[in-house]
Amino acid sequence: MAAPSDTCAFILTVAGITLFKCLLVPAYRSTDFEVHRNWLAITHSLPVSQWYYEDTSEWTLDYPPLFAWLELALSHAARWFDPAMLAVGNVGYTSPATVLFQRLSVTATDALIVYAAWECGRCVRGKAKARPGELTPSPGLGLAALLVTNVGLLLVDHIHFQYNGFLSGLMLLSIARLYQGKVYTAAFLFSLLLNFKHIYLYLAPAYGVHMLRTFCFMRSRPDGSVLWRSLSVARLSGLAAIVLSVFACSFGPFIAMGQLPQVLSRLFPFRRGLCHAYWAPNAWALYNAADKALAIAGVRAGLWNGSSLATAAMTGGLVGEAEHAVLPSVPPGATVACTLLAMLPALWALWSRPCGPRHFVRCATLCALASFLFGWHVHEKAILIAILPLTLLAVESREDAETFLILATTGHLSLFPLIFTLPELPIKIGLMLMYTIFSFSTLGSLVCGARERLLGPCAAGYLAGLAALALLVELAFPLSPWRSSMPFLPLLATSCYCAVGVAIAWFRLLRSLGSAHRPRGRDDDRRKAQ
Repeated sequence: MAAPSDTCAFILTVAGITLFKCLLVPAYRSTDFEVHRNWLAITHSLPVSQWYYEDTSEWTLDYPPLFAWLELALSHAARWFDPAMLAVGNVGYTSPATVLFQRLSVTATDALIVYAAWECGRCVRGKAKARPGELTPSPGLGLAALLVTNVGLLLVDHIHFQYNGFLSGLMLLSIARLYQGKVYTAAFLFSLLLNFKHIYLYLAPAYGVHMLRTFCFMRSRPDGSVLWRSLSVARLSGLAAIVLSVFACSFGPFIAMGQLPQVLSRLFPFRRGLCHAYWAPNAWALYNAADKALAIAGVRAGLWNGSSLATAAMTGGLVGEAEHAVLPSVPPGATVACTLLAMLPALWALWSRPCGPRHFVRCATLCALASFLFGWHVHEKAILIAILPLTLLAVESREDAETFLILATTGHLSLFPLIFTLPELPIKIGLMLMYTIFSFSTLGSLVCGARERLLGPCAAGYLAGLAALALLVELAFPLSPWRSSMPFLPLLATSCYCAVGVAIAWFRLLRSLGSAHRPRGRDDDRRKAQ
């Protein structure tokens, strides 16, 4: 993506999306806005020794230490806007200056994903399959534009309120460095990412296996098995030193103060229950729905007394531990086992068939989806960890583009329940429509020939059903008589239908692990030559 026209187009895209983010400053804000205001206050007003013990607000600090240091850095700028936001006792404080600062802080930190998107665009090879009379972007420009305009990031960060653009920038920049052969830099960036937000542990197994197999082992036998004598101790030691150094800098002060157990208890709160308040569209959403359906059917059939069943807390939209009514309740250990089993095909593919970064991105996306589908207390926002890397594959392959459109459309729509206020309804629908149209048009011009269709009939049928679901949930249900008697029905329907789409994308990626028709990247060619 070195052409001057591509550079100008990307700059204009970034400028336009940045201006639009500024227009969203007065939009709806979730409780996450107060979460981060409270963290600004904690890190600015209290000594480090009290950060992970402070509980004046229910929104206690529960991110890794590097994010706490980021909040401290932001707090020094925040005091120029409104020092009152930095008082720990000012719970729920939302002055206009506070709102402006926190919104601008998200936009400013998005500079990292802008740079990462540009770097990812430079790593893409291939040529657009232009149709007669069409003006098509280069794959690099198309990829960069799809990343910086991602509608999920707009909804979650600039309306709901979080800092996922900054974190996603670290993730994408780490992947770009792998494409560029800068393994130590990639390891350093990913280690930083884990110490900013530990949810990116979803990708850690893929990173570990890929770097060990392709970087630390110098040679393999003709059948692909490992020559253990070829292990480079120097490379392995270098990677270990980078990772351990980052973790030591992050957690070292808390270890020295004897606070590691307290920090870990904040990072991994297993008492929060199997599902988040807004059900992520995963296997447990389907499990919960099945439990609810069996309970209702059993009561109506006279198989058991409804008063003897466990409270139907799984459909109450609340965070916390809950018991299923009919099906066995799922302990945390079971979700860990399911997640690891679901990851095994991708990890085995990384180990048994070492290839370049494209293969790694495919397997890392599979690991992210396995964690999303089977993990404990999964947040619906975590789907972005799979959608964003998959974008890199989508601009070079029609099959991957189809999978991306299924996953992105499903995952982004599943974020709608997070933004439930009426003034934001046309905004989220409009953003979703524009990004979906942009994705279809961009990918269609990049990966489809004149006689090719971007979507197969099954994928098209599923997405048509998704559009119908959105119309029913967002427009028809609020006007129906069921609104007061069954308020959880829209979330139930959205989670279950979207869970099917996420599972379809996961199965498609699993099937593609053995495909011989994927285009090879530069590192694949280089490794084969070696």
